[in-house]
Amino acid sequence: MIPLTLQEIADATGGRLAGAHPDTVVSGPLSFDSRAVHSGGLFACLPGTRTDGHAFAAGAVADGAVAVLASSPVTVPAVMVADVTAALGDLARAVADRYTGLTLALTGSAGKTSTKDLLLHVLQLDGPTVANVRSFNNEIGFPTTILRTEKYTRYLVLEMGARGKGHISYLTGIARPRVSAVLNVGTAHLGEFGSREGIAEAKAEIVTALPPAAEGGVAVLNGDDPLVRAMADKTAAKVLLFGTTPDCDVRAADVTLNSAGRLSFTLHARGQSAQVSPDVFGGHHITNALAAAALALAADVPFETVARGLNGARIVSGARMEVTDRPDGVTIVNDAFNASPEATRAALDSLAHLAGDRPVVAVLGEMMELGDQAEEIHREIGALAAARGVRRLITVGGPNTAAMAAAAREAGVSTVEHVTGREDVLPLLDGPLPPKAVILVKGAHSLALDEIAATLATAGK
Repeated sequence: MIPLTLQEIADATGGRLAGAHPDTVVSGPLSFDSRAVHSGGLFACLPGTRTDGHAFAAGAVADGAVAVLASSPVTVPAVMVADVTAALGDLARAVADRYTGLTLALTGSAGKTSTKDLLLHVLQLDGPTVANVRSFNNEIGFPTTILRTEKYTRYLVLEMGARGKGHISYLTGIARPRVSAVLNVGTAHLGEFGSREGIAEAKAEIVTALPPAAEGGVAVLNGDDPLVRAMADKTAAKVLLFGTTPDCDVRAADVTLNSAGRLSFTLHARGQSAQVSPDVFGGHHITNALAAAALALAADVPFETVARGLNGARIVSGARMEVTDRPDGVTIVNDAFNASPEATRAALDSLAHLAGDRPVVAVLGEMMELGDQAEEIHREIGALAAARGVRRLITVGGPNTAAMAAAAREAGVSTVEHVTGREDVLPLLDGPLPPKAVILVKGAHSLALDEIAATLATAGK
């Protein structure tokens, strides 16, 4: 963390010192997991559903933390605040104000974490970079990411999700980006926002927060998505379009997938071009790769470095088109981190390409927060599964996935099974699988279907 004294931390959070010297410097990262305390750092005593972080305050200091951030009395040096979670945001704002590197932010209905991973791979070639771990972008993960910055950090990459109108504005109020990207506007959280236009309005908060072009602000927008392209009218920043249409500033051409489903394309930007082959599966990753390239170029990373960084770049956050070939010839595709309609369609498209003439099994969980359109969208996915050659479909969840199963059966999927919980999935797959079968696992994060995928990936050895 950028060094701060305990008094400066108390001032930033509206707290008071208890048993702590005001000039003590916090030089290490903040932690809220007692198993990962950093020497010289600060431990946040967060309340939990099963235990309270205050119970670990003494142990954290014994393990090297110089003090704790607490809302209840503790026996070690502390900054006492009214609410530890809110104080994290206040502290992150103070650190962001002192940070002198470049802050980049990105949002979108799908692909945020994948794009962040690809961008991180590129930026690290140009300088020290801090980015969200996995999709750690909530009210705890977001400030914790900012608090990982150091004096020498050149780039800070912040993934921003929107659970409601004003949420992104709140996040940009903690750390104001100079470069921001909007990847797409889909139907994830449709139940919350009511329409894609409502989602677009919330996503646009990330570009309205940008400084004007004269102060270095750059809005990186998906030129292939009309709702995103229209956001150019909502910002005074310079606009950089990425996509596949000829008028895009950062453009892909000759997009191909090899027999294993890996992406390759020609990257065009700034009058230069290069063949790029990230280590990612599925054609939908073209948006993520182009967004990563455009963000890096907006940060003035040389074109040659961008192309070199994208070549072989991987999505390291896990459970995102993660392909495992088992020794018995079965292939597991773990795309179970989360599921929106757009991401599920993309996964089924990629599955069809990857499988070729191999038998395909899909385990599809419910897609959440789709409002009144939920049943219709689930039925569309069921029909698409049939069109993409799925021979066996297992749906997991409530009435909406039962509707998905019914639609798949009506569309011709030969074996369709519906279960209400993930614990019922593995018994269905316990028997012999078709030789060389390809199994896709995808569903809402709350269903934890990635556990099913992980178990399947280690079977057959």
